[in-house]
Amino acid sequence: MIKLENVYYKYKTEKNILEDINLEIYEGEIISIIGKNGTGKSTLLNLMAGIIKPNKGNIIVDNINTKSKKDFIELRKKIGILFQNPDNQILFPKVYEEMEFALKNLDISNREQRIEEALKMVNMEELKQEEIYELSLGQKQRINIASILAIKPKYIAFDEPTTMIDSKEKEKIYNIMKTLKKEGYTIIFITNNVSEILLADRIFILENKQVKYILKKEEIIENIKLLEECDIKVPELIEIILKLKENNINIKLEEWTITEMINEIVKVCKK
Repeated sequence: MIKLENVYYKYKTEKNILEDINLEIYEGEIISIIGKNGTGKSTLLNLMAGIIKPNKGNIIVDNINTKSKKDFIELRKKIGILFQNPDNQILFPKVYEEMEFALKNLDISNREQRIEEALKMVNMEELKQEEIYELSLGQKQRINIASILAIKPKYIAFDEPTTMIDSKEKEKIYNIMKTLKKEGYTIIFITNNVSEILLADRIFILENKQVKYILKKEEIIENIKLLEECDIKVPELIEIILKLKENNINIKLEEWTITEMINEIVKVCKK
């Protein structure tokens, strides 16, 4: 479990960005963090990953306090983070070298086996010896995910991981996230994409320096206005679901992408 207790954070020359954050994230959950620009979403994610430390309060990842210097290596093994721009996370020219780097730094053995297993999880095992510069942005992002998976963390934090990639690669990332959940990983991600929000078990909505609302997946339909206030474009598809609900036809919000939801609506309407 990740637990945030009375967490405050501010950068040196600014007022508090986050104030009195109290949250619990349980193993096996997918959590989506949404909010307008400047509400502190990336800051919150970086705090959870231990990249920055709270000015006040504590963040506990399992039994590790993110402030603890002596437990830094263990924390890095517990939680990995993926950033928006795939190129910003890549240091080496070849796929294998890139994936091996973090494993060496964390003094992890059986590196060859871990790399092969992780590449298989993202359907890129045939690219182990390839030059990274020849890959698309979507493929690079999947390599970055594989690099994290090779460490075998319990928690993975994603900071808008699909913003820069095309729709086909987006679907591949969504499928990876679903598979990871089935295998027991805990995923926390920032997004402004409805398809991604629909993958989440719970949605944290940031407003006025705090997590103002926490919604369960099944509560999304009744709280569409909250999503719109976060500058999230709600597709006409949701309007269709609302109309169906008015006519006593309910569509459950499973772990679907928009494409899968359209197929489900068509199925229901044919009955």
